[in-house]
Amino acid sequence: MTDYSGSRIHITGIVQGVGFRPFIYNLATSLDLKGWVVNTSNGVDIEVAGSPACISQFINKLRNNPPPLARIDNINILEITPPIFSDFIIRESEFQPGEYLPVSPDVSICPDCRKELFNPQDRRYRYPFINCTNCGPRFTIIKDIPYDRPKTTMANFKMCPECLSEYQNPSDRRFHAQPIACPVCGPQLQFTMDKNISIGEDAIQSARNALVSGKILAVKGLGGYHLACDASNKKAVENLRNRKKRSDKPFALMAYNLEQVQQFALVSPAESELLESPQHPVVILKKKIKHTIFDQTAPGQNSLGFMLPYTPLHLLLLEPESGFPEVLVMTSGNVSEEPIAYSDEEAFSRLHGIADGFLIHDRPIHTRVDDSVCRIFKENLYPIRRSRGYAPEPIRYNRSLPQILACGAELKNTFAFSKDKYIFISHHIGDLENYETLKSFENGIEHYKQLFRLSPAAIAVDLHPDYLSTKYGLSESFAKHLPLVSVQHHHAHLASCLADNLWSSNESVIGLIFDGTGYGTDGKIWGGEILVGNCSVFQRYYHLRETPLPGGDTAIRNPSKIALSQLFAAGIDWDPDLPPVQALCAEERTLLKSQITHLINTPQTTSMGRLFDAVSALIGIRQRATYEGQAAIELENLCDPDETSTYDLSLGNGVVEILDLYPQIIQDYRKGVKKEIISARFHNTIAQICKSVAQEIRELTNINTVALSGGVWQNMTLLTKTLHLLQNQGFFPLIHHNIPTNDGGISIGQIMVAASKLKN
Repeated sequence: MTDYSGSRIHITGIVQGVGFRPFIYNLATSLDLKGWVVNTSNGVDIEVAGSPACISQFINKLRNNPPPLARIDNINILEITPPIFSDFIIRESEFQPGEYLPVSPDVSICPDCRKELFNPQDRRYRYPFINCTNCGPRFTIIKDIPYDRPKTTMANFKMCPECLSEYQNPSDRRFHAQPIACPVCGPQLQFTMDKNISIGEDAIQSARNALVSGKILAVKGLGGYHLACDASNKKAVENLRNRKKRSDKPFALMAYNLEQVQQFALVSPAESELLESPQHPVVILKKKIKHTIFDQTAPGQNSLGFMLPYTPLHLLLLEPESGFPEVLVMTSGNVSEEPIAYSDEEAFSRLHGIADGFLIHDRPIHTRVDDSVCRIFKENLYPIRRSRGYAPEPIRYNRSLPQILACGAELKNTFAFSKDKYIFISHHIGDLENYETLKSFENGIEHYKQLFRLSPAAIAVDLHPDYLSTKYGLSESFAKHLPLVSVQHHHAHLASCLADNLWSSNESVIGLIFDGTGYGTDGKIWGGEILVGNCSVFQRYYHLRETPLPGGDTAIRNPSKIALSQLFAAGIDWDPDLPPVQALCAEERTLLKSQITHLINTPQTTSMGRLFDAVSALIGIRQRATYEGQAAIELENLCDPDETSTYDLSLGNGVVEILDLYPQIIQDYRKGVKKEIISARFHNTIAQICKSVAQEIRELTNINTVALSGGVWQNMTLLTKTLHLLQNQGFFPLIHHNIPTNDGGISIGQIMVAASKLKN
């Protein structure tokens, strides 16, 4: 019969845990189609039978209007002889050994659940774990695929009859919502402080009262614990800094709604959209000058990192009320440099000396995931830390890649796997500087292997032999007899930017790769590199003049020493009127000079990050840093946007002669030129030199594409100025959009370089 046909459809992408099957069911029944839909280990399979016009309409709506959280990567359609079906059904999930599919990240509470949360007539009124197929935990609770309740940490919560009815009803918003729960059958809340315990609504109110009184609380969220306190309570914030051992690094803030955020920060339409997106990341916003109330939460900053409540528990905790804080500090639940606590036992042991009280629940977290941090640049996403809400959603590349494990860098570590056209980049792991973070790294790798059926055929590591990530890769490679590809750090940065822009061409680009530290092919510390290359090869065309780095990596905490070592290299006396000279006592200066002269633990470096540190110290902004990048951040914060002049900086024999800067900066400083002006002139100079080297390389190579990668490009002032100059000269710049420009993006670059080398 020509008016009765059939189709078999296979769909891959993020199509489980996002309401895809009920969407298919309702779409098919609305078009009077018969057949079935089923979740498998590698996607969703559908068979439909009915009129050709209705099937065509079904496929069009499937392609163009999928559920909001779904991401369809591929649809295969095969016309078949139409079977005889009596209705349309949803089949039980099918497990297929070796198959896999992407997993949805955790998603913030949806508008429908938010309405129910505050509706006194709803049976889930004020229930902290309300969710549906459009929101709630995903990645943090899943143990294996297919994504069904028995394979999540909700397995031990038996559904009550009402929840079971919703779970089994294809027309219900909670059909097969695996974390489905209610006050009768689901997780419960508990607050404990001073040996007093309260549960349920009493727990929320007790926690709120504690925050009002200036207490610090450990709050269990989606992927781990936060430490929370009243952001406007100076004493509470100081206590949190002292206990957490975090002297100056900015704290993330959480406000109840966008209107409250707008009281304290400037929020563009694009930033508003990002704050309220399903991911609900921390968004870096420009601080309103008139508000100094939160200076202690972000010392020396002209920006604030805000997020909105992304769980029902957060909404209940921050609910506006007279006398309750408008904004809470909501920072990672850890001691500085350790991974975020995520199990209750871990939280009580590691946070007991920090938190006065604990707001916990009995839904286990399977994978610890920290908050994502992003900003908006030129109306587009510019990630700083890619984690909750984004991981483990893969980057879909435009060609198939071999299965490779990339172990990432030492700082801001992520690992990555490639398989077919997917690159699975892990959630943020952190700095691999202690046993706890290393175990988190190792456990994460094993979880991804299981979840995505990964069996790497090769391993990629950073060239630095002493990185813990490199040592892990070496041991895995040796134990499993797998090829090992060592990737130079800045080549990985270049490749990560190309991958982020889906650059599959073998055509080379100019790479402006600026960061703090990376192991060079010559065994020295690189960081101010102008490369020409692609994912296969690179050539170092220019680099900053090498300067001594007393103490090696420990120097990042001592900008004053970096400044004096660069003055020494430039042949400039350490005169007593210079701020970095004043910052060190006579004995320290004597030891430093001896260390530099005799090259005692004083490697040479071309680091752009250290140049920013040195200038910051030289003009009296920051002599000692309590966190990475602090001196450079504070230097940027002072930059006068109206200043247009530059310093003279020469190029020669592949070297950017940065030592030319120091006599000019010192002259300005001694003439009483404002720090804001000096900072602007320095930024202008670096942007100008980027344009000059790009022009010179273009004349030699005819290359017109410029990739900007490395942690220094988190400096929005430098990025803006450099892009403006490059675009005015007809260059085509590439910057990051989906993965961080810092070391959090190194792993994807390692994947690309290793894939190219294995191919060759």
